[in-house]
Amino acid sequence: MRKKLFAGIAAGIVAALSVGVPATAATSGNAVLSVLHGIPDTPVDVYVNGALTLDDFQPGDLAGPLDLPAGSYEVALTATDAADDSSPVLGPVSLTLEAGKNYTAVAHLNASGSPTVTPYVNVTSPTAAGQGRLTVRHDAAAPAVDVLAGGTAVIQNLANPQEATLNLPAGTVEASVAATGTTDPVLGPASVDVQEGVLTIAYAWGSLEDDNLALAVQTIGGLHSAPGGVNSGTGGQLAQRDAAQQWMWTIGGVAVAAAVAASALVAVRSRAQR
Repeated sequence: MRKKLFAGIAAGIVAALSVGVPATAATSGNAVLSVLHGIPDTPVDVYVNGALTLDDFQPGDLAGPLDLPAGSYEVALTATDAADDSSPVLGPVSLTLEAGKNYTAVAHLNASGSPTVTPYVNVTSPTAAGQGRLTVRHDAAAPAVDVLAGGTAVIQNLANPQEATLNLPAGTVEASVAATGTTDPVLGPASVDVQEGVLTIAYAWGSLEDDNLALAVQTIGGLHSAPGGVNSGTGGQLAQRDAAQQWMWTIGGVAVAAAVAASALVAVRSRAQR
């Protein structure tokens, strides 16, 4: 059973994981945090500052977002039957949260396949009227890719654990993906739906060599700069548990963008094995 994230560590934390927090909802002196488990085949318990805070956290699960006091936290991942955090499978890792920022901490594999934790700062500054924001994060043990628009690489050599962010006019754009350094599409062009005032974050995680690549998506709303914008947050969305299963998307058009990124990784592997 999933427990409250960071319960007992700080007073005033949101009562349960199912409660969403808007992108700009961090109270004074606090930060917003979500946690993605992107290490395949490794359910874990999560300890924060020595206290068990997530029990039996499964690969593919995305917990939060939660409003937390700014400061430093020691995070350790252990086997699910561990009595304490004295023998972690990963960590302890120091995680420093700054007031007013929105974070996603991702436990994932690095480029060589070893487990690691990467904290990302989510760009929640207002988008221009009529625009949305797309961030792509490479958290898989897999090669780098380029993302092409109109035959031009708009995201180049995206490698683990890098990210790239684009501010785009709301609407439908055509994108394709090629192996790094090439312009011959291995997938696409495909239509991508960009939503106004929404940050959509696509994660590729898993292992190319072990054939368990998967996709996750997180959306953070409330980025409207035009009057009447409404804050909303869906950082707690869950995505697929393995490469053969389809993720649950809160915005249908975003599925294409994430699928493009992951399919490119698979295509790169196929080329390497020829």
